[in-house]
Amino acid sequence: MNPPTTAGVLRAPGTADVLADLARAGGADTELQDLLAAARTRPHPASPAAGPEPAAAEAFLRRAAADRAAGAPAPASTLTAPTTSAGTSGVLDLLAAFAAGTLDPRSVHDAAHATVVTGTGPVGTAFTATVAGSREAAAESAHRWAAGTARPLEGVPFAVKEIVDVAGSAVTCGSLLTGDRVATTDATVVARLRAAGAVPVAMTATTEFACGLPQGRRHPAVQNPWRAGRWTGGSSTGSAAAVAARVVPFALGTDTGGSVRVPSSLCGLTGLKPTHGLVPRTGVATLSWTLDHVGPLARSAADVAAVLAVLAGPDGTDPTAVEDRTACGPADVADHAWLAGRRVGRVRGWFEQRCDAAVVAAANAAVDVLRSAGAVVVDVDLPVAERACTDALVVLSCELLATQEAALDRLEDYDSGTRKRLARGATASAADYLRALRGRPVAQLAVQRAMDLAGVDVLLTPGVGATAPRLDDLTVDVDGQRVPLQEVLPRNTSPFNLTGNPALVLPAGRGADGLPVAVQLVGRPFDDALLLGLGVAFQRLTEHHLATPDLPA
Repeated sequence: MNPPTTAGVLRAPGTADVLADLARAGGADTELQDLLAAARTRPHPASPAAGPEPAAAEAFLRRAAADRAAGAPAPASTLTAPTTSAGTSGVLDLLAAFAAGTLDPRSVHDAAHATVVTGTGPVGTAFTATVAGSREAAAESAHRWAAGTARPLEGVPFAVKEIVDVAGSAVTCGSLLTGDRVATTDATVVARLRAAGAVPVAMTATTEFACGLPQGRRHPAVQNPWRAGRWTGGSSTGSAAAVAARVVPFALGTDTGGSVRVPSSLCGLTGLKPTHGLVPRTGVATLSWTLDHVGPLARSAADVAAVLAVLAGPDGTDPTAVEDRTACGPADVADHAWLAGRRVGRVRGWFEQRCDAAVVAAANAAVDVLRSAGAVVVDVDLPVAERACTDALVVLSCELLATQEAALDRLEDYDSGTRKRLARGATASAADYLRALRGRPVAQLAVQRAMDLAGVDVLLTPGVGATAPRLDDLTVDVDGQRVPLQEVLPRNTSPFNLTGNPALVLPAGRGADGLPVAVQLVGRPFDDALLLGLGVAFQRLTEHHLATPDLPA
């Protein structure tokens, strides 16, 4: 799970050295210089009252995994392919078509591969490279279907965010600092998908080290397939565009502050941040070892469930992966795909304070759908969210600085967004970092107690509080006002990176500008199957996930 080796000599610079280097590299960047100036005079806040040590957070998740495994019922149902229109086949649609002989894995692969190679406009910005050997893998899948030896995802093409290792492919993390690095082995998640018969066809763009600006120094900004000039959201930018443009039925992304859920929200997709520790991160470049998650983006909750079944479980290498595989296969999800009698906690407050009225209206409409199907929706207060969002930013910034320490003598080669994040890490004290880590088990317990008190199965919040940002000024519209995108995009998602709860975004309608908006469902740790089951049930009653962007022929 180590990050790709960056150029530069390993050193351990003092804080003063890093701040001075950042100031020089930042040049005329007034925002960065103001940040550094404020940090030099910022008083450290008083320490909070005695609380749990940071390791209590991992213990919380491991206890949750054991409790979930002990109470898991035997699955008895199966998922069926969601209804889709012609030319928009999802994972389960393709598997059904392959089984029926109406589609062939080679032709599906060839169509996707051709789009990757020749795509222009929004589609063209999504991809960084094709994956060698994909045509041969598709041919093997065709033979397996003919021979009756098909594996769970046989012949399904997918794309991979360019911080996830795919053997023989360039994996540069969207940065100049990694040179022309080529991965020598597959990440665990890629190896598992290959073993299940899925075919990686392309690498997809990311912001620099999954935390930079939309317009990086290595790759151009990824255009949102729903509208040119709008961003997909980050940092799984290319993965979202690839699925939204219907090039592949699913893609791998990573989520440290919302980087699966944010682009899924803005591109009309279904995206899952699994419970922390459910999916191994071995072979994935580290941004923040405390907050990083790997998850799928797809067209439906049923498709996400089919992929998660292959990804989940320990690999013996990732130290955060839980020892026992929890029940999260398609059959487990199908057993939870009902709404009558479910209790859902509607969370407002923090989650709606930076939220466009159209996004709130979509959440209200989603609540109406749930209630019409017999679910009980009650208000739940979650005041810990603001502190959790702040703590998550501190943890991310400090751990980013640590992972990039070997290249801090090349600050001028980072994009300006990454430099700002490095500056936040450099200006935080050890006490700031540890205080934020101690906030993690506090936030976990607060979420658990809020759900217990209300007796709810899941929480519901708006997804991202606005539609896709403008690339010309990096703003979003909130009730007619242009707001910097970083004030809105990670706000509703990052608290659950800190706690590790599973979180699923579902398409929920359109904003005033006609672009997608979403809702977010949040479950208890390792209740990923229940969360996806509710997503499947919701999508049986709605058609938001079936909408497609108008792409040029």
